Amino acid sequence: MAASANRPVPLCLNTSVHMPSDSPGHVTSEGDSITVGIDDLAIHVPRLYLDMREFAELREADYDKLNKGLGLSAMAIPDVHEDTATMGAMAVMRLIDRNGLDPRGIGRLYLGTESALDGAKPTATYIVDMLTQRYASRYGEDCFQNCDVVDMTFACIGAVDALHTTLDWCARSTDDDERIGIVVYADNAKYELGSPGEYTQGAGGGALLIRRNPRLLVIPDCWGISTSPAHDFFKPRREMSLRAVMGDVLDLARETGANLKEGILDRMVRHLPGSALRRLGIFAHGEERISIHRDEPVFDGQYSNRCYQNAVRDAFLDFQRRAARTGRYTHDEDDRFTEQWERIIMHLPYAFQAKRMFPAVFHRDREGTAMWDDVEAIVGAPPEREDGQDDAAWEKAMDQYRRAISKTEAYVTFHRDRIEKGQRASSLIGNQYTGSIFLALMSTFESDLEDNTDLDGVRFGLCGYGSGAKAKVFEGVVSPNWREVVSRWNLFERLAGRVAIDAVVYEELHKGVREASVVPPNEEFVRSEEEESDLEGARRYSWISA
Repeated sequence: MAASANRPVPLCLNTSVHMPSDSPGHVTSEGDSITVGIDDLAIHVPRLYLDMREFAELREADYDKLNKGLGLSAMAIPDVHEDTATMGAMAVMRLIDRNGLDPRGIGRLYLGTESALDGAKPTATYIVDMLTQRYASRYGEDCFQNCDVVDMTFACIGAVDALHTTLDWCARSTDDDERIGIVVYADNAKYELGSPGEYTQGAGGGALLIRRNPRLLVIPDCWGISTSPAHDFFKPRREMSLRAVMGDVLDLARETGANLKEGILDRMVRHLPGSALRRLGIFAHGEERISIHRDEPVFDGQYSNRCYQNAVRDAFLDFQRRAARTGRYTHDEDDRFTEQWERIIMHLPYAFQAKRMFPAVFHRDREGTAMWDDVEAIVGAPPEREDGQDDAAWEKAMDQYRRAISKTEAYVTFHRDRIEKGQRASSLIGNQYTGSIFLALMSTFESDLEDNTDLDGVRFGLCGYGSGAKAKVFEGVVSPNWREVVSRWNLFERLAGRVAIDAVVYEELHKGVREASVVPPNEEFVRSEEEESDLEGARRYSWISA
């Protein structure tokens, strides 16, 4: 965007980054190559957490299995005043303030979420509403008016989709039209109490600053994709009959000792214009069934793990094919991607997910090489599917083979050197749904900064996944300026300052029965207690300051 009195460009350091000669950039319509990517990252994590020991005692679960087996130490829990929109807005605010951005120069704000607050109105508009309140006094009430805003939903890969399209958009930047985009992710990963997914819960929001010549990570225009219509995890509109709803209410009334006359249910739901039930607003339209949405998903954990493995493997193969067409990849042993990627960043629904599922890609990328021959000498050849063997038996055999690979010295070393740093923050937060891959990226960068690792110019491999099911595999090349950016995050320091809650408070928050916040909000956005509209469901937010 050209600078002018009315539309100044964002005040953000813009240092050139040169892509390696074998890395495809984004090509403009004029044939010029331009580098785009992630310039900075910001995150907002709820100040509350439940220690995994507390959770294990609550559910009478094996703590060692949760901690040492799955890598879980704590789960982030939103307070009463927090929701998807507030967590996203807090992260964007942190990104804007840290980089001195002028909101009038931000041309795009795309949100990836599977925890949307409305079936039609984008949650991103609530985020923009809060940001406008925050910056209007300085930049004007219309400071976000020309910003393109939308939600993108595909389970946990929605934010990667938002990144993908925003990179393409930013690649069309010119010196006279500097395109600045922000990709937001925000989710509350919430499962039913007592369900097998409950221990993977977590929450948080984040924001990525996307622009050309980024200071953190250049992302070449080469993406491997795999999509299949799987039913491994979803949040359906559950339908219940009017009679079932009212029957549950009356059963509860009877349990409390209420004296209910026989036939009252028939009289309440029968098709009479003057019936009491038909006069109530929610049932006034004569419908016999109502739809109910719940934040908690319907899922098949084992099937979802298989979908994840298959999707990432197939996307990886697609990435190989696309990279080969650009000259990025050959079949020489030294060019194997699992060897070239110094760090591998994965979507982590729980901390050790990548450790458990990446052996499939490790195997596929190394098969037919001397390095794989050494592994196969230990674990043997892959099992062959027998005639008539059902899917369950075949998958069990493959799972056992992947576990055998994961225990070899070659894979243990590979995981320690290339994947492990990304799971450290996940262990302390839990699942962030759309943000999990970017949390792993932050965790890796900050851990390498602490270790004084030289990452300049090295390649990261990134693997996103969303149930339903889709995976995307892409690369990042680390900028020489990454230390300057990462040194201001203080991710692990902030996590160390959170407030622990007990099992009672946790279940109150989960059920939504707690009225007051555990930690009173201060210097943050909150949902207003008093709605300012007669329209049912209109949400209002405000800024709380000491």
